Amino acid sequence: MKIVLITQDDPFYLARNLDYLLKKLPPFAQVVGTVVADVSPFGKRETFTQKARKTYSIFGGPFFLRYGLKFILSKLRRQNSVRYVLKKHGVPLIHLEGNINRPESLQKIAAYQPDLLISIAGNQIFKRPLIDLAPKGCLNLHTALLPKYRGLMPSFWVMKNDEKYTGVSVFFVDEGIDSGPILVQKKVEIGNRSQAGLIKYTKQLGMDAIVESVEKIHAGTYELIENDASQMTYFSFPTREDVNAFLAAGKTFY
Repeated sequence: MKIVLITQDDPFYLARNLDYLLKKLPPFAQVVGTVVADVSPFGKRETFTQKARKTYSIFGGPFFLRYGLKFILSKLRRQNSVRYVLKKHGVPLIHLEGNINRPESLQKIAAYQPDLLISIAGNQIFKRPLIDLAPKGCLNLHTALLPKYRGLMPSFWVMKNDEKYTGVSVFFVDEGIDSGPILVQKKVEIGNRSQAGLIKYTKQLGMDAIVESVEKIHAGTYELIENDASQMTYFSFPTREDVNAFLAAGKTFY
């Protein structure tokens, strides 16, 4: 089974988790190429200065300094680079110019003859020609128990809303946002974790869920879980007021 990954150059969590995933994929699954977009933590393309200003204004000085330092250190440590991990595993980069849905982008991806596409922190909306490009479909990982908490930063929102449980969902992508049928879902007790601790745990759990999904697709025997739109909730990026409420409720970022 030939797989093309679609991800972004996240400096905080993705490199170690992609390394974990590439080590755990079964022998029949070969990652033949990866699209790596520029990091976009706010769900849309912004300049570095815009990202920095928004982080500071919403999350405050201590958060900004902590993650700013982590960002700098990640650039100095090659093992924290997504591209470094891919090179270590011999996975080629697929270089695209502009939107992933452009005909030229689709042609480049199709040249790798993927059987399956897997999006991990992909930061663009996929259109039908891309979704249908691989015969076995296109999977996406979302770190929440869909259909609840569709959208951005589910780890923040489940904690702010004092949920007792969250989880991960691997689903087949459709043209909506986190709306496709679910293939694998795993539940997690939040407990007293910080947001960083919750992200770290669910990211790795998500890699296990992807491996399980690949095995199910290879076997050809699986039952889909309905991603019931009537039960959905959707969250966008938090405001400063949301962050204040998060902290007032005794929740911690790290």
